[in-house]
Amino acid sequence: MSKEHSVLVSPDAKRPAGRSGRALLVWGLLVVAANLRPSLTAVGPLLDRVQADLGLTPAVAGLLSTLPLLAFAVISPLVPRLAARWGPERLLWGALMVLTLGIAIRWAPSAIGLFSGTVLIGAGIAVGNVLLPSLIKRDFPTRVGLLTSAYATVMGAVAAVASGVAVPMSQVVPGGWPTALGCWILPALAAVVLWLPQARTARPAPRAIRGHRLPLGSALAWAVTAFMGLQSLGFYVVVTWLPQVFQDAGVSAAAAGWLLFVFQAVAVATSLAVPAALRWARDQRAVATVSSAVLLAGYLGLLAAPGWALLWSVVLGLGGGACLVLALAFLSLRAQDATVAGALSAMAQSIGYLLAAAGPVVFGLLHTITDGWQAPIIVMCAAAAGQVIVAMVAGRGTVPPADGRAPGRASSPAPDRAPSPGQ
Repeated sequence: MSKEHSVLVSPDAKRPAGRSGRALLVWGLLVVAANLRPSLTAVGPLLDRVQADLGLTPAVAGLLSTLPLLAFAVISPLVPRLAARWGPERLLWGALMVLTLGIAIRWAPSAIGLFSGTVLIGAGIAVGNVLLPSLIKRDFPTRVGLLTSAYATVMGAVAAVASGVAVPMSQVVPGGWPTALGCWILPALAAVVLWLPQARTARPAPRAIRGHRLPLGSALAWAVTAFMGLQSLGFYVVVTWLPQVFQDAGVSAAAAGWLLFVFQAVAVATSLAVPAALRWARDQRAVATVSSAVLLAGYLGLLAAPGWALLWSVVLGLGGGACLVLALAFLSLRAQDATVAGALSAMAQSIGYLLAAAGPVVFGLLHTITDGWQAPIIVMCAAAAGQVIVAMVAGRGTVPPADGRAPGRASSPAPDRAPSPGQ
C-alpha cells in the first residue's frame, strides 16, 4: 500500500503527537467553539437601535437571525463532500476566515454590509457546527463526552456574555452598535491563528463526516429532525426578539440585554446537568418531554405576564438548555453507528435549521401585522406544544442506515442511555 493511500484510509494518520500537540488541538477546538454563537447572539439586544438607524421593519430585521439559519440549512449537507475533498482541518480554517471576513464586513454601518456580513458569518458557523463534533470523535475517541460538554459550555457561555455586554458596549465604544458587533472579530482572529497548525496537516475526514445517504425514509429520523428544528426555532426567536418583548413591557434596553444573558447562563448551567440525568434514564422520552413542556410554560408565562421578565428568562433557559443538549445527543443516541450518526446529523441540521429559519421572520412579521406581541408568542406556544409531541417519538429507538446496509462487525445499536463523560 502506498504512503498516500494509507493516509487517505487511516483515521489515525498524522494525529497530533505528544501532550503539547494534543493540548494545542484542544485549545484550538475550544477557541473555535467560542466563535460559533456570539456574532449571532449579540444582535438581539441591539436590534431596536439597528432598526432605528437603518430604517428596518421588524420583519426585515428578523432576517438578521434568519439568514444564518438559512446558511446552516444550505451548507450543512455540503460539508461532508467538502471535508472529504479538502480535509476537515483545512475546511474549518477556511470557514474561520469566512467568519472573520463576515464580521469585518458587518462592521460597516450600512444595511448592505449588515446583511452580507451576516450571510458570511452564517456560512462560516455552519461548517463549524458540522465539523467540530466529528473532529472530537475522531481525535479524542475516549473523551467524546467530556470534550463535547466542554465545547458546548464554552459556546454557550461566550454567547451569553455577548448578549449581556452588547448594549453597554455600544454605549461606550466609538461607533456605537456597529463596533459592538464588530469587536467579535478579535476572538475570530485568535481562532484563525490557533487553528493554522491544524490546517497544515493532511488528516482524512472522519467516516461520520463523509456519511451516506440521508435517512429520509425513517420516521424516527424525521422526529429527531423536527425536535432539532423546533428547539432551534425557539432559541433564535428568543435571542432575536426577547429583549424587545421585555423593552415593550417596560424594561430598559441594557436590562433587557442582561435578561437575555440570564436566559443563556441558565441554559448553560442546565446543559451541564442534563447529561448526568440522562445516564439514569432508560431512554430520553421523559426528559425530552418534560424539558419541552418547561419551554411551553415559559412562553405561556410570557404571554400572560410579560412584566415578570426575570422569571420567564429563567424558565426559558431551563427548558432551552436541556432541549439543546437533547437535540445534539439524539444525533448519536438514535444512530446505530458513526456513519448513520453523520447522515442523521446532516439531515437534522439542514432540514431542522430550514424550519428554524422561519421563526425570527414570522415572529417579527406577526408583530408588525398585529402591532403587538401576543400573536407571535401564541405561535411559539404552538411550536413548543408540537415539540412536546415530537419528543415522545425522538427519545427512543434506532435509525437504520438509509442505504439498507447491515451494521459492520465493529458497530452495534446505539444505546438509549447517554454515554458517560469519559466515553
